[in-house]
Order: sequence, then structure tokens, then C-alpha cells
Amino acid sequence: MLFLTRCFGVTSSDAERTVAGERAIIEAITERVLAMQAKAAAQQHRPLRRGTHAKGICAKAQFEAFDVNVGRDPVLATRLAKGIFAKPGIYPATVRFANSDSKVNSDFKADVRSLSFSVDLTRNGVAALGANGGGRQDFSLQNATTLPINDSTAFLAIMKLLTASNPAVGLWSLPFKDKLRVLRTLTLVQFQTHQKIKPYQQLRYWSNVPFRHGPNDMVKQSATPSPDNPAMPLQRSNPNGLQDELVRHVKEDTKMSSFDFGLQFLDAEKMTYWGKHLDANFWIENASVEWHEAEAAFHTVARLTLLPGSQLTQADGEITSFDVTGNAMADSMPVGSINRARRQGELASRKARMSARSNGAQLQEPAQQRGQPVVAFSYD
Repeated sequence: MLFLTRCFGVTSSDAERTVAGERAIIEAITERVLAMQAKAAAQQHRPLRRGTHAKGICAKAQFEAFDVNVGRDPVLATRLAKGIFAKPGIYPATVRFANSDSKVNSDFKADVRSLSFSVDLTRNGVAALGANGGGRQDFSLQNATTLPINDSTAFLAIMKLLTASNPAVGLWSLPFKDKLRVLRTLTLVQFQTHQKIKPYQQLRYWSNVPFRHGPNDMVKQSATPSPDNPAMPLQRSNPNGLQDELVRHVKEDTKMSSFDFGLQFLDAEKMTYWGKHLDANFWIENASVEWHEAEAAFHTVARLTLLPGSQLTQADGEITSFDVTGNAMADSMPVGSINRARRQGELASRKARMSARSNGAQLQEPAQQRGQPVVAFSYD
């Protein structure tokens, strides 16, 4: 397995990438996303939910952008002061904590957990800078440092497996290189999903993939929980244990949980992959390659704090959506193969879900299920 995780599936040069053929790959991914979304709903005898991250809970929060000039080297402060972080401010936010699976499972099934949130930028005139005029910026993070799916080619290969009527036959039908891509992805999934299960408010989350930060820099993002975020012991007999604990927290605790939000710069001359320095495109295009913090530190620029008594109803949570491409400022747009591939799948999945709701499908709670780990990216 070391060969798979180290030597295969990572593209070391632009010549190895399939950017020219990505449009066809993205179209095929979108078809498979919709198939997986429909398959999960049919198997659980319920209306459509999100293509992945099907089970989650929403609440309100506050996002405070700090003054990045305080106590910092002026050169670093200048690099940090871009977009929403160009000046200090406090903004309303909506958060969603979720499990990554496309099915509604017990919260104690091995899985990756996610934190998505939107920041309302209509205060302080920031909305005028928005790329799409929507007056908000969205973020999507998971409690793993990387995405196990490396790029759009690996994305399509794993989606073919997950939507196959027979997984063994589906794997066998793949070309040899795609078989290796799938095995590599599933190997990384095992490492990421089998973490200690902790309350949502006590997990650290990472963006997995990079984003622009001003005209010259690329960054990854992370939300680190305050060490004193309150939580009660989880009740493993309760299949909704994580969700219910988050609800209990915002309803009952006097201190609300917060997360320090940090940015990690892509500095290719400082970063190494198995001892080698590689160009910036390597770090941008390979979503499964970690940017090690020992070589590229995170710099705290903001704080996300939950608000008391702010849980959204399940119905309101279902119509809440997050879009890191559509709701991004011009100098904060996502980059890289996975980010190029995710957009159409997100839009199609959201359209199908909203259409089903508008046609009268009622939200139901399906029986909790168990099954194979699902490789999930955020379709919110």
C-alpha cells in the first residue's frame, strides 16, 4: 500500500495532467454524482438529500476577521491582508456540521466529518468586492488534512465504482490505471475515516484543496477548535449522537464553541514531497498531497464562534447550501483539478434536491444504515 500512497496517482508535471480533456471528465462525474444521490435515496426509501454530506445540522455563528497587522512582520501582514481579511470586521455566518457519507448513517459509523459555513459580507461594504455580487463568501472543510481523491481523473474512477450495481464487477471493469487510482483513494479513505470520534465542536477541520488569496498567493484553510470548547460525553447508543450533542451545546451551554480560522501559504521553495522540491502546480493540482505544517505554517486571521440557541430546523437546514466557487470573492476563488471538477456536480446535485422538495417530496428520517466507506466531497 505504500507504493499506492506514495508513488502512484500523483502527477508531478503538467504534461501528466489531462486538463484538455477535463470537460468530458467533469460531465461524466456530474452524471455519476446524480446517480449516487438517487441511489442513496432509493436504498433508504427517502427523498433526495445532498449528493454527499447527506446528514448534518445547521446553526448560526459569528465570523470575526482580525486585524492581521497586529504583532506580525509587515511582509507577512501584507500577504495576509487580502479579500475578506483586508480589514477587521465582524460578520454573521451560517454553519453546517455533517458526516461525509451520501447515506444517512449512525453518527458512530466510520466517516469523515465536515464543517461548511457561509459569511454574510453585506456589512462594511465588502459585498462590492464579491465575484458574483452575492454578498457572501463560503467555506467548506473536513477533519482531514487532504482529500483522498487526487484529481478529476481519480474522481471519475471512484465515482464509477461507487455507482456500479456490483462493486466487484465495477472495479474489474476499470482500466488498470484507474484500478490503482481507486485502490489508492480507498487506502487513504481508511486512514481518514478511522479517527477517534469526537463532538463536532471539538474537531479540527481543513479545506483539503487550495484557493487564491489575492493576485499572487494560494492558500489552504483550517478551523482549529478552542481547547475549552464544551461538550458532554457522546452516547454511542444514540445513532444521532454527534448531531444531538451539537444541538444540546447551542441550547444549554453558557459558553459557545469557537474555531480559530487560519491560512497556510503555498511556498513551493520551502515545501517538499518525499524530500523533493516541486513547482507550485504540483501542490495546486494534487489534492491528496499534504502541505506539511512544519514547512508551511497556518496563520490565524479570524475566529468563527457559534451563537447560543441558533440551531436551524431540519427543513431550513435542507434548503441551506454552500458554494465555494459561486460564493467567492474574485481574489479568493478555488483552484486545482478537484475544484474545477466539483462545481458542476454541486450545482446539479443541488438542483435535483431542490426540485424534489419543490415537487412535494417530504423530508423523512430513514433507518440508519451501515455499509462500505463512501469517498465524499462536499456537495452542499
